[in-house]
Amino acid sequence: MASTTSQTASAVQAGPAAASSSMVLLAFAGVYILWGSTYFFIRMGVETIPPFIMAGIRHLAIGLVFYPLFRRITREKPTAAQWRTTAITGLLLLLCGNGGVSWAETRVPSGIAALLVASVSLWMVIVEWLHPGGVRPTPRVLVGFFMGFAGIALLVGPTNLGGARVSTFGAVTLLLASLAWATGSIYSRHHPIPHSPMLGVAMQSLAGGAGLWLAALLNGEARAFHPAAVSLRSWLAVLYLIIFGSALGFSAYVYILKHSTASRVATYAFVNPVVALLLGWSFGGEPLSLRTLLASGTILAAVLLVITAPHRPAVPKDEEVVPVCSES
Repeated sequence: MASTTSQTASAVQAGPAAASSSMVLLAFAGVYILWGSTYFFIRMGVETIPPFIMAGIRHLAIGLVFYPLFRRITREKPTAAQWRTTAITGLLLLLCGNGGVSWAETRVPSGIAALLVASVSLWMVIVEWLHPGGVRPTPRVLVGFFMGFAGIALLVGPTNLGGARVSTFGAVTLLLASLAWATGSIYSRHHPIPHSPMLGVAMQSLAGGAGLWLAALLNGEARAFHPAAVSLRSWLAVLYLIIFGSALGFSAYVYILKHSTASRVATYAFVNPVVALLLGWSFGGEPLSLRTLLASGTILAAVLLVITAPHRPAVPKDEEVVPVCSES
């Protein structure tokens, strides 16, 4: 009886830990797969929906749903300074970042787009360094930085390297979108943001979504947009991006931030492009040429070097640096 009681007590004590461990694994799988799949579904969406309108629908919908919901849940009242920060970061992350990715995917395969967006980790090195009070990157990080951009150069290099070269204009757009994402992420670290990450996302989505719709008006997309001409495939892609890419994907990201280490969370920057490449090849008919494979290996090795390198913190030593969220 004593043995049975002891086993029962042990099982009760192990239950929450096991459940927590299972939830962390499930959340990691969600971030890896859901965010890795967003590139493929963006490509599906822009087949019949103009890119800035598609991104605008997605992010404005998230803002309109999440903002009142998390204001009610958290009881937090954002300050003017927090609104300013989230407005600036929303425009950088969603208008320039996600809008740029959506536009570029009308010219670049989704798997290649994900590879180039992985350069966010590389841009972070430079942006953080140039920020007032920033820290000089370690030699290992600098090696990763130059290796990553060598891989990017390979993608847009001469045609005799094996396989079709990537559109230079599309690649440059993706690099600038990644730079905007890195800049917005660094900016948010040094300026007031809401205590609730989900409320912050809602505020960014409102600002970024409004910016995307304004861009669609200014570039003529809104005038030429006819909802009746949109395919069911594209509408379903937008619905997937709203529910799984944004709502569930970011919820899983916030969960693993709270229940895992920053270095483990940062692995999504390495895994997402692999998922995107496999989905584009398996279901989108996107070729995996020798050029793509060589560039992929080089870029992903560079990202792995950067995210696993020991960092010299510019923050107090007892604070762990939270990895940048680069979901597209």
